[in-house]
Amino acid sequence: MINKALGVAAILSIAICATVFLSSCKKTVEMTTIEIEDQDRHYYPILQGEELELNYGFTNLGEDPLIIREVQTSCGCMFVNDDLPIVILPRKKGYIHIKYNSTKNIGLVKHYIYCYGNIAPEGRAELRFDVHVVPDADYTRDYEELYREQRELNGAVSDAVDGGLQRGYYVDLP
Repeated sequence: MINKALGVAAILSIAICATVFLSSCKKTVEMTTIEIEDQDRHYYPILQGEELELNYGFTNLGEDPLIIREVQTSCGCMFVNDDLPIVILPRKKGYIHIKYNSTKNIGLVKHYIYCYGNIAPEGRAELRFDVHVVPDADYTRDYEELYREQRELNGAVSDAVDGGLQRGYYVDLP
């Protein structure tokens, strides 16, 4: 009888300890506000087959960590170069790196990237970009090739006059 009582007491104490231990580790992550660096981008023309590296900066403005659990792209021609989930601590900045392959696109293309996580208010952020993909010319150089050659010849002067193209894209003014 004493052994049975000790066994029941031991099982009850283990159950109580496990309940306290497991419930004390549980913390919910609340929604957080973010700021996205240049959310809507217009890239300069590229030749068909070239790859474009996209780096979107996220600043977590909230008090909870930003956890991006899923990234969906509007086209199979884009690949996320990061392991998921992406965690950005409060008041810190992080990046999502995406590679765009223009091999199967031609003309003006617009793409969307959806990031899902604890992002206020809807739980997702939408990133957008467009680029004009120019087919490769067989025998004659087209405008983009001539422009690129001219920039290489007059690189420093034209960048100073044109205001510099450090980022390789421009954004709409508010």
